[in-house]
Amino acid sequence: MSRASEDSNRRMLRARDAMDRSYAEPLDVPALARIAHVSEAHFIRTFKTTFGETPNRYLQRRRVERAMFLLRSTDRTVTDICMAVGLSSLGTFSRVFADVVGEPPSVYRRRGPLAPVPSCFGMRWLRPGSNTAVSEKPGAASPP
Repeated sequence: MSRASEDSNRRMLRARDAMDRSYAEPLDVPALARIAHVSEAHFIRTFKTTFGETPNRYLQRRRVERAMFLLRSTDRTVTDICMAVGLSSLGTFSRVFADVVGEPPSVYRRRGPLAPVPSCFGMRWLRPGSNTAVSEKPGAASPP
């Protein structure tokens, strides 16, 4: 691996770590590109090449992962969880959640609390697949 490639990977990891750490805060491509010290267009292209999904999709999936945990382990309202994971629209939250998980948040919650299993198994079983179709823009068609 070349020095330039290592540097690029390090920059993308820095931005992804910021998304993991601050998923509930307003994050946009310009802010993430600044963290990675690259242009916005270069950031989007390089992030997708490095991690296999766009920054927007990755952030949506991270937010849904956290929401999944909160829905099954707390009695907070769906609206409260929506706001807690960084989304301000319940409609958008429900749509994105259903796109990633395959069912709406209220249906997911009805499955009941999480069973006591080792956390490594639970995280693997509950993590939504990164190859699940999530629209990048409102109204965009999902891939076939």
